[in-house]
This record gives sequence, structure tokens and C-alpha cells, in this order.
Amino acid sequence: MSKLQPSTFSAHDTSRPLDLPAPIAAYFNTDMRDSAAAAGCFAPDAVVEDEGHTYAGIAEIRRWKDESSAKYDYTSEPIRSESKDGLTVVTSRVTGNFPGSPIDLRYVFRVEGDRITSLEIVP
Repeated sequence: MSKLQPSTFSAHDTSRPLDLPAPIAAYFNTDMRDSAAAAGCFAPDAVVEDEGHTYAGIAEIRRWKDESSAKYDYTSEPIRSESKDGLTVVTSRVTGNFPGSPIDLRYVFRVEGDRITSLEIVP
């Protein structure tokens, strides 16, 4: 996946609610509560990169969500969105039972149609 420079994006005004593409909004709404629903936001051939690991396809993405939820007790609050060249970058404040909490993470999404085709989570 491409590495992005934040300065190349047009930032969202955080004084207004975020207007996220539907599959991204659905992902954040289901993130901790329902790994099957979160995985359902992705295309069948989607790829996720997180913590140095790559997960390809719905089954691996669901396993990743299950493992993350079992490993960490966390909340994720989107605080900013940026879009350019077909990518949506959502900065989310993640708070939980892990070293360095809270931390702002960038979720780099590519969406095609009504599904997420790629997600890279980076500090």
C-alpha cells in the first residue's frame, strides 16, 4: 500500500461531524462490537495491513478483528478525515489497555462501490 504524507491531503473541518463514505462509517460503527459486521464492510478480495501483518480476504479480516478485540479493550473515535486520489484517511483517537494509550492512528482506506478494498493502519 502507498505511504501517505498528511500534508498532501485536504483536511476536514473537525468542528462539524465527519461525513465518511458509508462503508467507512459502517466499519467504525461496528469495529468493536461485531467482527462479522466489520469484516462485511470489506470486498471479498480486500487487504488490511496492521501492526506489521497483512490480512487478505474476508475470513482473514474477520480473524484479525476477532484477535484485536480479544487482545485489546479499546475505543476508536474518528476525529478527522482527509481525501485525495481515491483514498480516505481517517485519523482516529484510539484509547485502551495498550502501551502508549491514547494514540492517534491513521486509517488509510480505499473504497470501491460500497465496499472497502484496502485498509492500512499507521501511527
